[in-house]
Amino acid sequence: MKKIDEYQGKKVLVMGFGISGINAAHLLVKLGANVTANDKATPKNNDIVDDLKADGIKVITGDNPISLANEGFDVVVKNPGIPYDNPLVAAFVKQGIPIITEAELGWQIFDGHLVSVTGSNGKTTTTTLTQLMIAENAKYQVKYAGNIGISFSKIAEDLGPDDTLVTELSSFQLLGAPTIHPHIAIITNIFSNHLDYHKTRENYINAKLNITRNQTKDDFLVINWDRDEWQKIAQRSQATIVPFSRLNKSHEGSYVEDGMIYWRGQEVMPTKDIRLIGPQNVENALAAIAAAKLSGVTNDAIKKVLTTFSGVRHRLQYVMEYQERLFYNDSKSTDIEATEVALQGFDRPVVLLAGGLDRGYTFERLVPYFKKHVKAMIVFGECKDKMKDAGNQAGVPVIESENAITAVPEAWKLSEPGDVILLSPANASWDQFPSFEVRGDKFIEAVEKLTGKKEQ
Repeated sequence: MKKIDEYQGKKVLVMGFGISGINAAHLLVKLGANVTANDKATPKNNDIVDDLKADGIKVITGDNPISLANEGFDVVVKNPGIPYDNPLVAAFVKQGIPIITEAELGWQIFDGHLVSVTGSNGKTTTTTLTQLMIAENAKYQVKYAGNIGISFSKIAEDLGPDDTLVTELSSFQLLGAPTIHPHIAIITNIFSNHLDYHKTRENYINAKLNITRNQTKDDFLVINWDRDEWQKIAQRSQATIVPFSRLNKSHEGSYVEDGMIYWRGQEVMPTKDIRLIGPQNVENALAAIAAAKLSGVTNDAIKKVLTTFSGVRHRLQYVMEYQERLFYNDSKSTDIEATEVALQGFDRPVVLLAGGLDRGYTFERLVPYFKKHVKAMIVFGECKDKMKDAGNQAGVPVIESENAITAVPEAWKLSEPGDVILLSPANASWDQFPSFEVRGDKFIEAVEKLTGKKEQ
């Protein structure tokens, strides 16, 4: 942990009692700040509030009182999910008070080697693969943190100058991280996500590009080269560009040619040996390989990781095989692009479970994938009628169910030996579940109930 004194004696407001907010509040006390912690909700767990108070932190719950804007705070550390049009946040913006996220605080105290990953899809898998690859050859600690569910600042406290931290960073986190400076940054891809928060696609792209804003030619930006738009986005960085390409559009970094993965002309391994399925995981592997090779990792270490790693929970996660059916949990597929790539990963007939929050769009884009890969569909949630329309256009049998749990026995009835039963909703979960993680966990529980087996 790097010693800093910029918070000594400063008055700091922490907004949000998530894992990152709680850790940030305690860290700020260690850094000498006078800390107030605020959450709009009242925590059900009193231990959270008691621990904060025991550290000398003033706690305000049940509201974001606008009066806090007049308390003379020097800095606000905001939960990334709190929008900037929140009345209290907007008041701080109007006053010109710095608003940062916990990721910025983590960066400020970190003095090791930083690798950061962002993108619309594939962030967590790429982050995990990168950390595992670098750790295979490392003499010092290699950890991961960030949007992957582990507080950046908490991990950064325990790392020294020789250690490496691989961080997954969302667009929300990056908006509040003005000085973050990874030596290696990765952009997996950029689609049109979170426009309810960012308002425009350009705003969303700009937020993502904060990952490379402070990089110089001595740093590296690893970026997907398979779309012209992403190539143009790369030109906005001052870093040395390292492309990765599943479609063989560049040989300057990692790429696939005739079923073989290469790094700058050197064979690494066949794509068929990657344990993770699907073209999206080939792309995730390529991104991780580029970061690993830039970090001095051997091909043997890379191959060891890619031939053994079976996936991150809820991200095209293999659950089990039962009576010659394969069950997969892809609850993290909360947009159309993610379900497109999930379906392309299977050469077996798929019984698809899909649906969720209605964000106003329709699913015609999925029709060709349904025609090619899907033998039957079970739809649910707010957008089930729109999803059903797409299935009908594809000529696929479609039945309705209440949710991702009740859909499991319905999918079983429609399946045959050799089929895949896949939860890949193409929609957010918030109409029926508090998160995609809960949706995926409930799906797995339903599979376990159906089969009488535990996930593998």
